Amino acid sequence: MAITINGTTGIAGVDGSASTPAVQGTDTNTGIFFPAADTIAFGEGGTESMRIDSSGSMAIGTTSTAGANRLTLKGSTTDSTTNLLIRDSGDTTRLSVANDGTFKMDSGFGSAAVAYGCRAWVNFNQTGTQAIRASGNVSSVGDDGVGRSTVNFTNAMPDANYAQVFGTGDYLSEFCDRFALGQISNSSKTTALTRIDLASSSGNRDYAEVNIVIFR
Repeated sequence: MAITINGTTGIAGVDGSASTPAVQGTDTNTGIFFPAADTIAFGEGGTESMRIDSSGSMAIGTTSTAGANRLTLKGSTTDSTTNLLIRDSGDTTRLSVANDGTFKMDSGFGSAAVAYGCRAWVNFNQTGTQAIRASGNVSSVGDDGVGRSTVNFTNAMPDANYAQVFGTGDYLSEFCDRFALGQISNSSKTTALTRIDLASSSGNRDYAEVNIVIFR
């Protein structure tokens, strides 16, 4: 087949193959070729390594985007709301990211479902000068008095309807004081912070280890 070189349309007329790509450098068995209509493929070392078909599906390490583990970027002709899809050989979606940022995955759920992650967490010492040992998305912890603390988020929550849990790793010697009796104040929850109020059976007290986790 003749090669056409045109100043407007470029180089045309050669489809090539994995072993002899249509577009290649000094390495003659590595480059770009066109195995079918509306399909682009990439060969490395004489073997096809990646393919993009007309629907936008990308297959890596296989010669077919159908019935194979594959990656779809920027949606497809059947799903314009999704930026990224990873499907298995049975065409079941295992992971997706929608245009609105919603992340779904199948990790033992039975199907791809929205993944609700931990949005913030902190482990801190409430006694004396309050000090954070380790944290995620928590900028600081404020001392509001005995047993009371404010947890400030680095990045704000989308709303104040998040779920939160707390616990302590400290207890008094008396059996009745082994666990903290406290609450996280829902009335003072905001997108920027949350507050905790801890006490033992004998009244408010500071704990050497306080853990708070936020889910949304």
